[in-house]
Amino acid sequence: MALFVIADLHLSLGTDKPMDVFPGWQDYTQRLADNWRSLVSPQDTVIIAGDISWAMKLEDCTADFAFIHSLPGEKLLMKGNHDYWWGTRNKIDTFLMENKFYSMHILHNCGYRVGNRAICGTRGWLYNSETAEDRKIVSREAGRLLASMEQAKSLGGKLTAFLHYPPIYGGMECQKILDILVENQVSDCYFGHIHGRYAAQKALTGDYQGIKMHLISCDYVGFCPVLVE
Repeated sequence: MALFVIADLHLSLGTDKPMDVFPGWQDYTQRLADNWRSLVSPQDTVIIAGDISWAMKLEDCTADFAFIHSLPGEKLLMKGNHDYWWGTRNKIDTFLMENKFYSMHILHNCGYRVGNRAICGTRGWLYNSETAEDRKIVSREAGRLLASMEQAKSLGGKLTAFLHYPPIYGGMECQKILDILVENQVSDCYFGHIHGRYAAQKALTGDYQGIKMHLISCDYVGFCPVLVE
């Protein structure tokens, strides 16, 4: 029973928002599906760390969710900055059940245990949060991370965090989020959001005060789920 992660699928099977206009994204859904099926078994779990679908409304996600559901493994879905369809957890859970997307679950204000890993996460927010509104959002996201972390801790295992936004980028730090990760001795932090070779160079990967940082945006990892454990 392995654990994988990937972010930024940016699916648009039910809406007109093609990603293959960008360099390196040609035929990406087929490449993603081929890579996924070659690595992931039905007993495995894949965390999708935000920017899942370009749909504006939840009911317009059906084609994208059907694609994800058709792939092997259990999937834990997280909110990204482009997931405009995201609503309350109850609304999303109901939608998944009504459409029989039984392999898909929400990681939002909650934690999970997968193998030896205690899973927690939230969207996060900008690393250069300077306005009052930005600081308010950061505080809210920090609270969501703590809520997720507390439940994950209660389940046991190695505490592992998943974010959509990088907590540190180009020397700028989202300090509240980073402090929570460090104080709770998170072993690894996985994040997406960053696209393109040059932008990726500014993302911190490797060690940060004892935490291993990993960039797992879809294009950065070659449209291939990344093995966590």
